[in-house]
Amino acid sequence: MNMAPDEPENDEKGGLKEAITGFGQKIIGEIEEIGGALTGDPTTQAEGQFNVEVGEIREELEHPEDIEPDTDDARI
Repeated sequence: MNMAPDEPENDEKGGLKEAITGFGQKIIGEIEEIGGALTGDPTTQAEGQFNVEVGEIREELEHPEDIEPDTDDARI
């Protein structure tokens, strides 16, 4: 296949899953959780809760400077 020189080459793999930030994953999780509650599907509701938790972890990894140190585990 011959590509024209002005056409960008798409070598990136992944897609939407890799492009979603931690905040975006939290939003998706909240929507899933509400959808599971409305339809009475506990599996969808649990998956939504899981996505919210994963979103929080991803936010911590993406922005470690925003995390306040945990003072409860301070050694004396």
